[in-house]
Amino acid sequence: MSEPLIYVNGEFVPESRARISVLDHAVLYGDGVFETACAWNGRLFKLDAHLDRCFRSLAAIALTPPVSRAEMRDLILEAVRRNGFANAYVKWIVTRGSNGRPLMDPTDCVGNLIILVQPYLSRASGERAAAGLRLKTVAIRRPAADVLDPHIKSLNYLNLVMAKVEAKAAQADEALLLDRDGRICEVSGCNVFVLHGTRLRTPRHNILRGITRESVIEIAPALGFAAEEADLALYDAYTADEIIICGTAGGLLPVVQIDGRGIGGGRPGPAFAALAGAYQQLLASPQHGTEVGLAIQGAR
Repeated sequence: MSEPLIYVNGEFVPESRARISVLDHAVLYGDGVFETACAWNGRLFKLDAHLDRCFRSLAAIALTPPVSRAEMRDLILEAVRRNGFANAYVKWIVTRGSNGRPLMDPTDCVGNLIILVQPYLSRASGERAAAGLRLKTVAIRRPAADVLDPHIKSLNYLNLVMAKVEAKAAQADEALLLDRDGRICEVSGCNVFVLHGTRLRTPRHNILRGITRESVIEIAPALGFAAEEADLALYDAYTADEIIICGTAGGLLPVVQIDGRGIGGGRPGPAFAALAGAYQQLLASPQHGTEVGLAIQGAR
């Protein structure tokens, strides 16, 4: 397989030649934002929703984008096209850039855009997804909006990385994070839904409003589920009929255990099967897909 191409510093280069300055504020301070999207059957899923969120994040941290929204859109499509994956994991990063000094002052920094494309990735293996995931409620809390607003998809993910480290040390698949008021927020890097009967609830405070989460809320009513945002406590998770987590990498995934407590009889349930199937149909349809322009027969 040929080496993937990455867009960086205004040009497409092989992955092994992709470089940014060690003085870039992304390296020094985690100063920047990113988005993760996916292509399926040669179409980028909800590209404009991802771009909208990216530019909201940029505005929130006062980072002037290095290209216009239209130019960024074209470059993302071109990156997917050049790499040739019909089903792809797509990530773009906007860094604060460098002003030549290893200091926190961002004056005179010029932003940089990085776009990378790989074959589609899932956060869980096929075996783990089929069996269901085990969660651990971690001690580390999700920062509140007055610390670092979770609506901003920033490069500062140390909080979530440390949560994942804690969960893995306890032999769990993923970390469940609460806020400082004890409300359920997110699983490390993805959103969560809790089902009781036909009532499908997802946290509303101190979360990133995921594009996949938005899709689940969109498809739920047609399947007979009343989807809503709510304040959720651990009690709601421990007593749930089913729990589902979701994100770009892997789509929807079932949870069968939290903190040693079995969920839904310890196996993926019928609600997960229905929602995951409907999401996969949505992903494969042209309804929210932007054509990349691949010759699918020859695509990787």
